[in-house]
Amino acid sequence: MFARILEFTPKPEKKDEFIKTVKNEILPILKKQPGFLELLPFFPEIPTEKAIAISVWTEKKDADKYEREMYQKVVELLKPFVTTPITVKPYMVETKLAEHFVQTVAA
Repeated sequence: MFARILEFTPKPEKKDEFIKTVKNEILPILKKQPGFLELLPFFPEIPTEKAIAISVWTEKKDADKYEREMYQKVVELLKPFVTTPITVKPYMVETKLAEHFVQTVAA
């Protein structure tokens, strides 16, 4: 399993619009991508701190294909709602330590 962790600072006054855009425009794009499993968004309690979104993928090659072919479109959709550039860090998910999560996502 593979994950892409995105960090960005959302505009507090645009949070509702951000969530609507992710739900109605970005999630449908992600769900069409081979190997996409889930999106986990985390918003800070302090509005000026960074938010985190983790996308979980079956394999690294699936996330890489998404990065090459669709990610820039997603960035453009999100630009009106963030105050900082979106940074992306790739990670392998250690499935031996997350067995319940793996079973849940696979179900």
